[in-house]
Amino acid sequence: MGSEEGEMLPVAAQPLDDDNLLSEILLRLPPQPSSLPCAAAICKRWFSQISDRGFIRRFRLHHRSNPPLLGLFHERAGSIHLQPTMEPPNRVPHGRFSSPEGLRSFRLVGCRHGLVLIFHYSQDQILVWDPITDEQHRFAFPPEFYMLETPIEGTVIRVAGDAHHFQVVLVAYTPEENPRAIVLFYSSKTTVWNILMSTPFPGDAMEYASMPSVLVGDSLYWLLFGKSSVILEVDLDIRSLAVTPVPMDMFPEVDHLMVMRAEGGLGILSLSDYTIQLWKRNTNSASTASWLLRRNIDLDMLLGLNSQENISRYIRVIAYAEENNVVFLRRCSGIFMVQLESLQFSKITEDIPHVICYPFESVYAAGNSMSSYCGCNNTTSIFDNWLMECRSHPFRLS
Repeated sequence: MGSEEGEMLPVAAQPLDDDNLLSEILLRLPPQPSSLPCAAAICKRWFSQISDRGFIRRFRLHHRSNPPLLGLFHERAGSIHLQPTMEPPNRVPHGRFSSPEGLRSFRLVGCRHGLVLIFHYSQDQILVWDPITDEQHRFAFPPEFYMLETPIEGTVIRVAGDAHHFQVVLVAYTPEENPRAIVLFYSSKTTVWNILMSTPFPGDAMEYASMPSVLVGDSLYWLLFGKSSVILEVDLDIRSLAVTPVPMDMFPEVDHLMVMRAEGGLGILSLSDYTIQLWKRNTNSASTASWLLRRNIDLDMLLGLNSQENISRYIRVIAYAEENNVVFLRRCSGIFMVQLESLQFSKITEDIPHVICYPFESVYAAGNSMSSYCGCNNTTSIFDNWLMECRSHPFRLS
């Protein structure tokens, strides 16, 4: 309909003038560490939106399925350290995530969904630590595991759609004549251990230390090396256990294998003769598994290796970041990371004094998570510090 002569038409509100819509737009910024401080520097109104602690929680939850790879956790000199992997302005400074206080006689066990799992033997405790917020959850080992003298593995998983609760899964192996793998679950919602499961397990599959687990769908997978190398599968949905033999005629060098994600299913990464081979497990209607070679990656061309060197002496797989599909390789000249889809690679450090490391994939957002670093509880000071850190890098905020 038209308007009478001289009558002023209402001016349509601009999208960014709507606080609810602005919040939804800011929520979809990339999850890189520099994104929020850059946006917060635009104006006071954007700063107010981003500095809200409720927004920070929503931001972390929104990007949970595509977190950036912030670094590698490893043990050194009786404490836990993070080796950063990103470039400025997103690089996390050394020492930002300091090891929890009071740790002694401990073992770093796993890292997933922004949480770190630690066995604190001197306190007879399991510690789940969130380095971003510095929250710590401590609880006793389950009584069923105290008498076991065999290796105990574990991992931690956030409950889907829940930023606060998590599950811990422990796996141990009985030292009996007929060895078995046993599994126990802990829930931060109920604060109790439950659902003990076990399955027959080849005792000679423990000749080497197992690599960290990989989460594929609703199942966890551990690859255990030995004369009878196997993959242990823990289905978290239906609470079941399964043991799958690894066809070692396909993978002669057992200490160069790692389970991984592959096209929505389970895969194996094999390293041999300067080549990474990526395999995918296929299961037919009769539930019979087979392994298909999906890709070869020539490391001599990718990393500029000397083809005369003995790869078994100079290269090891030390970690796999499942959300970013990145593998970490140790070579005499340093630690390299390779993105297995794009084949982008970079050297991240000269050395890390450990055979196994734990990728830290998490959304690094401010709010109360930075108070311990800034030495304050004031959100404005937190963002001032973060923004100053961003400005110190060779780029400018618009």
